Amino acid sequence: MFKEVKSFEYITIAEAKEIMEEIAKKRQEKADLAFETRRALRHLRAFSKLKAEDAKKLVQELLKLPQVGKPEIAVKIADIMPKVADEVRAIYMKERTLTNEEIEQILEVVAKFRK
Repeated sequence: MFKEVKSFEYITIAEAKEIMEEIAKKRQEKADLAFETRRALRHLRAFSKLKAEDAKKLVQELLKLPQVGKPEIAVKIADIMPKVADEVRAIYMKERTLTNEEIEQILEVVAKFRK
């Protein structure tokens, strides 16, 4: 029943939505979607704030900033799309304390992708 994890990669909600849309399309051709699949897809549609391609670009831009560092933090920032400094601070709560300048840099990168 259990399968072995062969690789692992952090992805954004937007990327997960794109993957689930493809899975749902294939499954709908054969039969109705399972309850869990419909719920997951509804959640992803509700919380996805960018297109998958834009989300990938945003993560790459964020990873260029030294204060971001880890892919999982860049993905979380891309998912949340923070508008104010307190939202960025909340993401970094367990990691480290950022200076106001570092937070501003993050917010500027995110603002470029906001529609």
